[in-house]
Amino acid sequence: MKPQSAKAKGRALQKQVRDLILEINPELTPDDVRSTSMGAGGEDVQLSAAARAKVPFQIECKNKQDNSSIYKKYDQAVEHGTHSPLLVVKMNHREPLVVLDAVLFFKILRGYIGNL
Repeated sequence: MKPQSAKAKGRALQKQVRDLILEINPELTPDDVRSTSMGAGGEDVQLSAAARAKVPFQIECKNKQDNSSIYKKYDQAVEHGTHSPLLVVKMNHREPLVVLDAVLFFKILRGYIGNL
C-alpha cells in the first residue's frame, strides 16, 4: 500500500472516532474534538477541556491490515500524555475496536451498571 493511501485510511478512522464522540456528546462542537493531521506528534484526536471532561482518554487510532502488535500501539497511546490511553484499531472490512486497560474498563462498567 502506498504511504498516501495508508495515511488516508488512518485519517478516515480518526474522523470516524471524532464523529462518534460528537454524536454521543451533542453539547460539544467540532472545535472541541479535532482529528490531527497525519504525522503530527501527540494524540490522534485532540480534545478541548470540555471534551476531555466527557472523554478522559488519550486517543490513538490505527487503521492497518495487520494489528498484531497491539501492545506496541497501546504503548504509543500511553506516551502521548497523562490521561488514560485508549487505542482504536481497525482492519479492512472490519469494525473499529477499542483497546483499554482492563481495570479501567471494569471500573467504567461498574459505574454504568450502577446507573441502570
